Amino acid sequence: MTGSTERMTGARALIECLYREGVDTIFGYPGGVLLPIYDELYSSNIRHILVRHEQAAAHAAEGYARATGKTGVCLATSGPGATNLVTGIANAYMDSIPMVALTGQVPSSMIGNDAFQEANITGITMPITKHNYLVQDVKELPRIIKEAFHIASTGRPGPVLVDLPKDITTDMVDFYYPDKVELRGYNPTYQGNLQQIKKAAAEIERSAKPVIYAGGGVISANAAAELKELAEKIQAPVTTTLTGMGGFPGNHPLFLGMPGMHGTKYANYAIQESDLLIAVGVRFDDRVTGKLKSFASNAKIIHIDIDPAEISKNVKVDIPIVGDAKWILSHLLKYTGKSQSEKWLEKIEGWKKQYPLHYMEPAGDEIKPQYIVEQINAVCPDAIIVTEVGQHQMWAAQYFKYTEPRTFISSGGLGTMGYGFPAAIGAKVARPDKVVIDVSGDGSFQMNSQEMATIVQNNIPVIIAIFNNGFLGMVRQWQEIFYGKRYSSTCIRDSVDFVKLAEAYGALGIRATKRDEVRPAIEKAIASGRPTLIDFIVECEENVSPMVPAGAAINEILDLERKE
Repeated sequence: MTGSTERMTGARALIECLYREGVDTIFGYPGGVLLPIYDELYSSNIRHILVRHEQAAAHAAEGYARATGKTGVCLATSGPGATNLVTGIANAYMDSIPMVALTGQVPSSMIGNDAFQEANITGITMPITKHNYLVQDVKELPRIIKEAFHIASTGRPGPVLVDLPKDITTDMVDFYYPDKVELRGYNPTYQGNLQQIKKAAAEIERSAKPVIYAGGGVISANAAAELKELAEKIQAPVTTTLTGMGGFPGNHPLFLGMPGMHGTKYANYAIQESDLLIAVGVRFDDRVTGKLKSFASNAKIIHIDIDPAEISKNVKVDIPIVGDAKWILSHLLKYTGKSQSEKWLEKIEGWKKQYPLHYMEPAGDEIKPQYIVEQINAVCPDAIIVTEVGQHQMWAAQYFKYTEPRTFISSGGLGTMGYGFPAAIGAKVARPDKVVIDVSGDGSFQMNSQEMATIVQNNIPVIIAIFNNGFLGMVRQWQEIFYGKRYSSTCIRDSVDFVKLAEAYGALGIRATKRDEVRPAIEKAIASGRPTLIDFIVECEENVSPMVPAGAAINEILDLERKE
């Protein structure tokens, strides 16, 4: 009970702190300096998932956090264990995912002496964490853990690292867990300025061509319902970023799909012709904006974001509103009426009919990757889709209709190959009631394929759907378009038999080589209730289309199917 004291070791105090924060799962890998912590975990009620590589622990914690909204937790030993978390920490930082990374450290007396398995992990991760701590006194441990979870989950979410020297975990402490956190200089703004909200409302009512541009911040703020209500009230079309997928129903008539480099033509055209862009929980990423000078150049811009550092960082905005998206949207609804968008919506409907997402049907029974996504959507529309990074990621964003938040999990800002499989593990552990499918490429999957052992040992029935084209597909696509098909170091054809690999680990392996085998393979995987890998052999030179070349304006679009 908060306020009570009991004498205990630092390791036990750490576990008690995690209990108090509601932690039920940790993804980790043990090591010498962590032995006191793992000894306490042995008899605790916190579930520990033993991964096979520390990078996977960080990604799994991210997947857990994104599927639930709770703070994910990963644990790694000192030196190489801690540095193996770095990619996952950077990924969480770029995508604003709440995570606490716990790392072991050599004893305090050895820090700075180049001791065995010593690394200055707080220095290494300073640029990629919201904050980090080196615990120097066991008495400070409860306060630090309380602060770490508070910082990770409030304001703009992100990763916090706590480095734990071995002596801190064995020292004794009179345990006391603080009731609240008081941090000078850290007071995120949640309530938006009402005068700015009223200005935004007035602009909306004057607008004839509004577009709502929503991102991952909508999902972090649990503001999807308010976003939908606003779009319907003002009759504005909605486009969502990659990390914002599911923040607005993908089957809604006002939905434009994803904007940017591989976005829909009609989303990009709408942004470029709009007179008012309502940006909610976005950071104007370069993959969305393309050439900055040309981005939404005819529009006034309203930017709603909890992080004031994002305001006018990439694109100058006219009406900034700093605060929580849910709070701001709920108040914006009170002050705004309908926009003047009737003719605008008619024009957008014309674009949708003229420029639908499309792909060429195969002449024979070959498998198109887009078709796989459509069949997954048909068989299990309520699944959580997790992706690796590459062409398959874009097809999953384009052709699956996400109708709920937290059902699409992907690496956005960092673009981390190898992310999807361990993130899917975290999502499935968090949501065992959901079908969880990792949409993967044959290149990305091999970066963390060792986690097959994790899902088999723990009976975590993740489904891995490999789009096996024998290439590092997205890099190959760029080589085809911009380098005259000089495929330098991108062909990985016949590098591994994925079905045999799955079977070697004790999982179910399925292969589909023909179009009519796609749906039965998906249905079999779901019905099995087992960890399953499906090896879909797809066309090797299929391209993601549309595509905006790097540095071009987002309405300068290549249609790679129609060869325009």
